[in-house]
Amino acid sequence: MAGFDQLVGEFLNEEFEESPVGASGLGLTEYDDRIDDLSADAFGRRQTRAAEWGRRFADLPDADLDHEERIDRDLAVAMMAGRSIMAEWMPWRRDPVAYSGPIANGLFGLFLHRLRPEVELVDAAVKRLGQASRVLEQGRANLDRRLAHPLILERGRDAARGTARYVREMLPTEAASERNRARLADAGAEAARALDEWAAHLDEMSRIATGSWQLGEERYTRLLREREALSYDARSLRDRGRAEYDRLSAEMRDLSRSAWGTDDWSAVLERSNEDHPATEEAMRQAYADWTVRARKFLAETGLITISQGESCDVLPSPPFQRPLLGVASYMSPPAFAPSLLGHFFVPFAPEGASAAEIQKRLAANSFGHIPTTTVHEAYPGHHWHLVVRKTRARRLRRVLGTPYFNEGWGLYAERLMRERGFFTEPIQELNHLKATLFRAARIVVDTSLHLGEMSYDEAVRFMVEKTATPEPTARAEVGRYCWWPTQASAYLTGCLEILRIRDRYLESRGLPAGSAATAPVAVLRGFHDSLAASGSLPLGLAERAVMGSGGAS
Repeated sequence: MAGFDQLVGEFLNEEFEESPVGASGLGLTEYDDRIDDLSADAFGRRQTRAAEWGRRFADLPDADLDHEERIDRDLAVAMMAGRSIMAEWMPWRRDPVAYSGPIANGLFGLFLHRLRPEVELVDAAVKRLGQASRVLEQGRANLDRRLAHPLILERGRDAARGTARYVREMLPTEAASERNRARLADAGAEAARALDEWAAHLDEMSRIATGSWQLGEERYTRLLREREALSYDARSLRDRGRAEYDRLSAEMRDLSRSAWGTDDWSAVLERSNEDHPATEEAMRQAYADWTVRARKFLAETGLITISQGESCDVLPSPPFQRPLLGVASYMSPPAFAPSLLGHFFVPFAPEGASAAEIQKRLAANSFGHIPTTTVHEAYPGHHWHLVVRKTRARRLRRVLGTPYFNEGWGLYAERLMRERGFFTEPIQELNHLKATLFRAARIVVDTSLHLGEMSYDEAVRFMVEKTATPEPTARAEVGRYCWWPTQASAYLTGCLEILRIRDRYLESRGLPAGSAATAPVAVLRGFHDSLAASGSLPLGLAERAVMGSGGAS
């Protein structure tokens, strides 16, 4: 429908203008030298426009759209509903990373993807560095100590310090020529001074802040239902998390008894955590080795179609990300650029971490644990899925999406690889089950935190005691749940929905539900390719994309 395509084009053009850092990250290089307007007026304008766009898309009748356009319409409606719900909570008055994040990401992405000649990248970076002071001044004006919580301000302070170090010390090394290094160094020094002042401001504000990070039951439930197209409310989702935790714990006891002669799987994992890489670089290399193994396994089995020309680099996590995330992460190739190179970041400790803390973090990345994280982040997890989305999904679906699909897919990838025999040692299987149980615990903790029924310290203790997670990692994790409401619940919730869709798909091919471990490879490949190509849709829409209009190919 020409009219629908025109509407999508109008929406995306406005989207890119409102978020030039996001547009640049998608590979639209004409936005490389700009950072978003983060003033109060701009946030108000975006809130108004999200509601207006939601209405415009919702008003499109089914009769005027084909099957795929209806899914696109409903995707836009769901994402605008999510933005409106979150806008009511005003995260831009609570979260300092809303201001340092675009600076860090807008610079890091330029040199990570290198879509232009170096001199043009440096020109763009210098212009972005020159806007850092403006962005941080907007943050000073917007943050409200009555809404912001000290924990979130402290995380923002640490992220700002990491960003200052990045622009002062590391960014200049991205340039090959002495002149370009000097330009980056000069502009970076000025931006770093502004970031240092911002960090000091946040440190001071954190001592007097009286706000909350609790999203609340109503908003949490609305996000599940309106943005994610799920049937749960926050409490029923928590009940499901508890049930899955109990089921997985029983399965882990059975495996532990069979392989090690004890029901105490936590003790088995604690002992296995002692077998970990000795250094952070050795950890990175171990992840890189398993990335190669996973890709080879998939190429040989044919469980997915691997895109020609894709590749995945395994790198240390960016310095500005380390205070925010204590686990691995992934950055996809830009949606609208030719590159098919993805980046798998392994969790290095933040600056200033003691040797003892680094060893505890390495224990959370033991040799038994590394294989399951690798398949989640790389093959057939985020890297494979997001390359397929980039190369096969419709234009709107390369821009809009949900972590409930993305993270659900990553956890499903772990499950698939266990089903099909990739994990060959009991400790690898136990770590996979532990990773899934960890996601069940995340549902319990995330919902309880935002319902106001669990404190930060109680949540840390829960994660340490119930998931055998080292305390430094648990603290980083819980801080992330407070900072990013509902995201922690995405993993297992999304995975369970994908498993349900897979059962429907198998039954539509005359196979029993639950038969994926023995199903013909061609059938599974068809499911995986079709689902990944649908984008990162709310799972109800993904089901329609795979099963609707005659089913998948």
